[in-house]
Amino acid sequence: MDFYPMLWNGNYDAASIEASLKKNPQIKYLLVLNEPNQSDQSNLTPQQAANLWPGFEAIAAHTGVKIVGPAISWGTMPGYADPVVWLDAFYAAYRNANGNRDPQIDYLAFHWYDYGLAGQLDRLAKYGKPFWVTEFANWHAQNDGAQIDTLAKQEAQMKDMVAICEARADVFRYAWFTGRWNNDSHFTSLLGAPGQLTDLGRLYLSLPH
Repeated sequence: MDFYPMLWNGNYDAASIEASLKKNPQIKYLLVLNEPNQSDQSNLTPQQAANLWPGFEAIAAHTGVKIVGPAISWGTMPGYADPVVWLDAFYAAYRNANGNRDPQIDYLAFHWYDYGLAGQLDRLAKYGKPFWVTEFANWHAQNDGAQIDTLAKQEAQMKDMVAICEARADVFRYAWFTGRWNNDSHFTSLLGAPGQLTDLGRLYLSLPH
């Protein structure tokens, strides 16, 4: 199993990160900025993220890792809930501060918890980056007849979403979320008792990959 570290927000020590990456040259990727347009996650405006980005680029230049991020999703930040709106503003802020140069984004990370994964990836394809879908499942909870409230429904969604990721040439890697969840009302857990897979976990392992 590969290990991929993440700089979750802007609170990190670059020298320590670089030293760790150089000590572990098998680490080829660095994930950055978890859901910046979510108020309860890294919670960064596009301008704040643009200000941080040269630091990530410097780490990549010094260690050879590829930058995976930001890990964007639909969020709660006023004016920037839509990931495309946030990313457009981020690109504009970065270009404005860096001689109209685009930020180094080797892979764009995305999180999705509803129907319509393919359509969301289609919207984000405008940036021309391969995707890591680093979190996905279907947590649709509205009482509209489409809510995910049984294992069978989640199994069907897993099959569909994995098939989308497998079929798309622009999806480089993907990871179901989550491993183990207490009070798992949407039946998303891959792990049950210690050392045991759930039925969903066994299905995940059985799917083409």
